[in-house]
Amino acid sequence: MTQQIPDRTVYDQVVPPEQMDDVLRSLFDAALDVQQRAHAPYSNYHVGCSVLTTSGQIYVGANIENSAYPQGLCAEATALAVMASEGEREAKVVLTVCDSEGLATSCGGCRQKIREFATRDTIIHACSKKGLWATYTMDGLLPDSFGPEHLI
Repeated sequence: MTQQIPDRTVYDQVVPPEQMDDVLRSLFDAALDVQQRAHAPYSNYHVGCSVLTTSGQIYVGANIENSAYPQGLCAEATALAVMASEGEREAKVVLTVCDSEGLATSCGGCRQKIREFATRDTIIHACSKKGLWATYTMDGLLPDSFGPEHLI
């Protein structure tokens, strides 16, 4: 049974790519493509991320592991860094594709990194290679969060 809670939807079965709308499918395909280029020699856990900005651009990133483990980068951090480096500051949609068979969401650090560039309307999709498992608002993924408005 699909569980709908305010700010998040967790599907009881994967939503395959062929059932996605055009925008979601484009983001899924972009994340799936970059996932293949992840550098994950230690965990062998590959993640791809795509970010759609409010200007309509799509940026991608993959996880990049490092033998000094804390120095690695998650896919979300990589995609957001590319986005910010190009001068973009607002993420409209963030989508991750993980190696997990079922639901896998962004780590806590990445949730905070997404929050930095999120708007009230930002949507986050969590996918496996087979398709979509869950959809969150920013408040659903990181409730009661600390953000830039607390410092300005």
